[in-house]
Amino acid sequence: QMQLVESGGGLVQPGGSLRLSCVVSGGTLARFGIGWFRQVPGKEREGVSCVSSGGGSTTYAASVKGRFTISRDREKNTVYLQMNSLKPEDTAVYYCAADTVGYGLEAEWYDYWGQGTQVTVSS
Repeated sequence: QMQLVESGGGLVQPGGSLRLSCVVSGGTLARFGIGWFRQVPGKEREGVSCVSSGGGSTTYAASVKGRFTISRDREKNTVYLQMNSLKPEDTAVYYCAADTVGYGLEAEWYDYWGQGTQVTVSS
């Protein structure tokens, strides 16, 4: 059974960094596009970044481009989201998700979801 588990969230000051991890089990990264999403209460889930199943293509939301970097480790079946220069508006629950068909920043395309990890950016 496909499972995704996020970790690495926490409290960080503005300008700081965090690295989120998404460990995938029950399937290999080579078969799935992986996306990172975030959500705050009362708002829709927002696509942050994604990477293709082959790992060669990535996409970033305009709000995080130049600050966040998505990467994959095939041996560890893990996808990372390196977040630098964090801002208070980055505060949200961050989710990773797997897409069996392709990849993109639309949440409805994804088939499997993790439970989320809280990121809080505050002084």
